[in-house]
Amino acid sequence: MTLTVSLVQHASGLDPAANRLLLDELTPRDADLVVFPEAFARDFGPAGSDVSEAAEPVTGPFASEVARVAADRGCTVLAGMFESSEDPGRPWNTLVLRGAVEADYRKVHLYDSFGYKESERLSAGPIDAVTAPLGGFTLGLMTCYDLRFPEQARALVDAGADVLVAPSAWVAGERKVDHWRTLVRARAIENTTYVVAVGQPGPRYTGHSMVVDPLGDILVEAGDGPEIIATTLDPEALVRARRTNPSLANRRR
Repeated sequence: MTLTVSLVQHASGLDPAANRLLLDELTPRDADLVVFPEAFARDFGPAGSDVSEAAEPVTGPFASEVARVAADRGCTVLAGMFESSEDPGRPWNTLVLRGAVEADYRKVHLYDSFGYKESERLSAGPIDAVTAPLGGFTLGLMTCYDLRFPEQARALVDAGADVLVAPSAWVAGERKVDHWRTLVRARAIENTTYVVAVGQPGPRYTGHSMVVDPLGDILVEAGDGPEIIATTLDPEALVRARRTNPSLANRRR
C-alpha cells in the first residue's frame, strides 16, 4: 500500500485564529498525510519573543481544528504548536498528529545555536521516540533542530520508524539551505528511511521542503516561497533500499 504525502510550505502569522483558518484553506483532499511546518499555530515572532501567551493544551483550539480538518478531508494531519507545560513561561514546542492515528511529540533539542537561545523561552520535551503507524508505514516524529542529532533519528528507526517526519521553521542565513538539504538527505541515507521535511518559507525561513527516499534521492522539493508539494511513498522502495544497502542489519552493537 502506498502513502500519498502533501507538504504545506506556508508561513504562519502571529494571529492564532488566522492560522487555524489556514489549516482548512490549505489542506488538500487528495492526500493520506498532510504535513504543516513547525510553529504553525503561531509563528515564533521576532527573535527573543515570549511565545508563552500562544500556548494551549493539545485538547485546545488548534489541535481540535487539526482533528476536524483531518476528519473532513479523510486524511491525517501533522502540524506544530506551542503547548502549555509545567513551566507557565516556557511552553513545549509540540507536533500534533490527528486523523487515522493520534500522537503528540514535544521537541527534544532546543535551538540554542546560530545566535538563538530557544531554551530561554521553551521547555525541552522528554527523550522518548514518538512513532505512529499509518498506511502500512511507521512515522517517526522530529522537529527542526532535531535533524542535527543523528542519534535521535536512529532511536526512532530502532523503535520501528521507516518514515521520519520533520516539520521545521529553519531560519534563513548563510549556509542554512545547504545544511538543511545535507542533513535531510543524510538522515535518509544513514537510516535507509524516507524523510519528509517541511519548512516555513522565506524570507525569514529557508523553505525547500522536500521528501527524500531511502537511498537519498530527492523525490520532490519546493523552492523558498509558499508552495504545496506532494509525492507518494512506496513500501517496496524501502525493501529495495535495505537490500541494496543493509547498513542497519550490518551494525555491530
